Amino acid sequence: MESPVRLYALILLMVLIWSANYVIGKFALREMPPLLVVGLRMLISGLAMLPIYFWNQRSTGNRGWTARDLPLILGLGLLGVGLNQLLFVVGLSRTTVAHASLMIGLTPILVLSFAALSGQERLSPLRILGMLCALGGIAVLQFGPSTDKIATPAGDVLVFLGGLTFAIFTIVGKATMGRVGGIVVNTCAYAGTGLAMLPLTIYLGRDFNFSAVTPAAWASLLYMAICPSVIAYLIYYHALSRIPASRLSTFTYLQPLLATGMAIPLLGEHPTAGLMTGGALILAGVFLAERS
Repeated sequence: MESPVRLYALILLMVLIWSANYVIGKFALREMPPLLVVGLRMLISGLAMLPIYFWNQRSTGNRGWTARDLPLILGLGLLGVGLNQLLFVVGLSRTTVAHASLMIGLTPILVLSFAALSGQERLSPLRILGMLCALGGIAVLQFGPSTDKIATPAGDVLVFLGGLTFAIFTIVGKATMGRVGGIVVNTCAYAGTGLAMLPLTIYLGRDFNFSAVTPAAWASLLYMAICPSVIAYLIYYHALSRIPASRLSTFTYLQPLLATGMAIPLLGEHPTAGLMTGGALILAGVFLAERS
């Protein structure tokens, strides 16, 4: 039986990896176009997932899917990972780490909303209050007084839409994920998206001066491709098999706090009154919606 200390240490490592992704990703985006970053990231992540997939297949003795499953798996992967990461990375290039992490922090509420629409969940008065509280936080974040010129509404909307695609993926793909497993879905998602974007990646890279990219930017790209996309997701699936999803989701509240805390000294971002007020409302709203 696994030690609780080891399990929760792994979960904290997962949260730290995901939180750092907002900050580290900025270094690659300073030197490479967002679409090129996404294309290269998907290819590297897909290549990294392949040996893990084959190891899992060999250890279980079952590949976990049939030919009839493949179109659905690829479709879910392109939506929940490919389009999700495309919107996230392009959005991150147009907004601050703090805003991006708060937009992604709304994902549990989006999942709850779709679950309610599909009849999987019921909306209690407290859950509705939590949703309204989070919406109020978004309004403060977007329309409140701010001296921050880096965060743009377009960037925030793109990151929010990235969270929206993941929420749809979570609800629609729940049964498929439980049947074939997260490793299969992730491998098909990254490899499939990487191949689908390959013509665009080649086109963008044709006239791009790769020799001008600094080692820091390359390290940033490799981090994005390996750590949050592969390592953190493996920890997530491992933890999900040992503790309830509701308990695991509580750790997501740390992401905006850790990401913003790292962005202040590393990127020179400055917390504003609107950010702090809006962020508090969003986190409180997500907490109420998930706990009721």
